[in-house]
Amino acid sequence: MTQVTIDNKVPDFSLQATGDATFSLSDYAGKNIIIYFYPKDSTPGCTNEGIDFTDNYSAFQKLNTEIFGVSRDSVKSHENFKAKYSFPFQLLSDPDEIACNLFDVIKMKNMYGKQVRGVERSTFLIDPDGKLSHEWRGVKVAGHVQEILEILNN
Repeated sequence: MTQVTIDNKVPDFSLQATGDATFSLSDYAGKNIIIYFYPKDSTPGCTNEGIDFTDNYSAFQKLNTEIFGVSRDSVKSHENFKAKYSFPFQLLSDPDEIACNLFDVIKMKNMYGKQVRGVERSTFLIDPDGKLSHEWRGVKVAGHVQEILEILNN
């Protein structure tokens, strides 16, 4: 599968989701879709990012926008993370790195002085026609959700 680039249609893909569901991109045609990739459930940055999306969820809904969080964690881990913080959106499990590779978010990172493969915190906005309209890579959590909302409001 080739990697997605700005202004190109995002190929359909499916992943296991929380709530015993299967996410398929094609099910959300006609809506804006935010797919945000994060490294690990229940870590501080990932928790704060999820809370920011939750706090602004109604604003996103008013803008015809669905939100999906993606990491390589299991659905069971996602279920616990989602329940603990009452996230109103689905978390998608990508242990085989299907979406991670499609969006090119697997990077070499330093962890305790060792090089490891990990998910680079990244967000992608797909327009109602299924095209990638914006991407944010190497995301810093503070202010990120507001930046997305500003773009959707323009």
